[in-house]
Amino acid sequence: MTSTLSAPQAAAVTQPDNLAALTRPDFPLLAQTACLGQPLIYLDHAATSQKPRQVLEALQHYYDHDNANVHRGAHQLSARATEGFEGARAKAAAFVGAANPNEIVFTRNASEAINLVARSWGEANLRPGDEVLLTVMEHHSNLVPWQLLADRTGCVLRHAGLTDSGELDLHDLRSKISDRTRLVSLVQVSNTLGCLNPIAEVAALAHAAGALVLVDACQSLPHLPVNVKQLGADFLVGSSHKLCGPTGMGFLWGREALLEAMPPFLGGGEMIQDVYLDHSTWAGLPHKFEAGTPAIGEAVGMGAALDYLQAIGLDRIHAWEQQLTRHLFERLQAIDGLRILGPTPEQQPDRAALAAFHVEGVHANDIAALLDSAGICIRSGHHCTQPLHRHYGISGSARASLSFTTTTEEIDRFADELQGSISFLREHS
Repeated sequence: MTSTLSAPQAAAVTQPDNLAALTRPDFPLLAQTACLGQPLIYLDHAATSQKPRQVLEALQHYYDHDNANVHRGAHQLSARATEGFEGARAKAAAFVGAANPNEIVFTRNASEAINLVARSWGEANLRPGDEVLLTVMEHHSNLVPWQLLADRTGCVLRHAGLTDSGELDLHDLRSKISDRTRLVSLVQVSNTLGCLNPIAEVAALAHAAGALVLVDACQSLPHLPVNVKQLGADFLVGSSHKLCGPTGMGFLWGREALLEAMPPFLGGGEMIQDVYLDHSTWAGLPHKFEAGTPAIGEAVGMGAALDYLQAIGLDRIHAWEQQLTRHLFERLQAIDGLRILGPTPEQQPDRAALAAFHVEGVHANDIAALLDSAGICIRSGHHCTQPLHRHYGISGSARASLSFTTTTEEIDRFADELQGSISFLREHS
């Protein structure tokens, strides 16, 4: 089932300033009311995106009409399920500019995709003293797998720092790349700082030293065009639930030659060619890395989500969200004692549409709880970036993250309620 915007919507999408009005009717969840009949305002898109009806309908259609196991059956249901499943792989490949669909490996999520590289490529290629270069802004999913790998192999982890504005310190990163560096693994967009990292420049530096590059693109793929060839990446990971798709589905893109040389990650059905009692041979790409029955419906749903985003246009999404981000920062910067982490839109115009902030003397969880009572959903805590928060000397922050469905009116109401919540908490501290 192919899901796209309807014809009237597709025509209207040429007006980027109308993206919120254009797309909100597609998102049933956003139409509900919250406490005391107030409209629900969802500003937690960096944690998980909402799903348009096109995705919900694709899931329902699959389970109503095509539900069967893929690849193994000769009957028509299996053929249709396989077509939908492999069609989603082709859509993911096109979405990131992959050379062919065989370079896309389906995983449960981006965390598993990074673990796959650490387990398969890392254990096969890293020796004691080899170095993996990360950054202090990484999500825990791009820290812990490498820590476990270091324990197993004796490789050494190094970490590039930040500038005063909360961006990647390229000078520091450059100084830490050496002939011992085997991999540089970093986010394209930080889920806390919102900064957009210069991946192409990092990749050039890494490749000059003979190292590979892995890109965590979870926070960039839903918001701006991403092309693995233009980035110069060797691996890239993404997550369906950040892309308006279902949970339980992610993917790894890897250069075909790298994936061909890597040993399997998990063993079981589907990833084999032939099995004997004492040994087995492996299936070709990408199935070598996909043991067992996959998340078929979730893949179909992700394919529908990618269709949806492509129909809107990532350039238009990025332009609209830039406008929203400037408005968000203007409102937040006017609040006394509020400190935003990461670069401002003036310092980095292409930064992400989110703001993580700290208010001196006020706990982020208290802010989030009061806002929730007003029907406004934001995130509070460390956002799976504890080392980054320690860098700033704080245990956590509050975070408002936007989407192309967000309106300026929602940002205004959030800022007004936030100001009132901070004032209340200060008065009763």
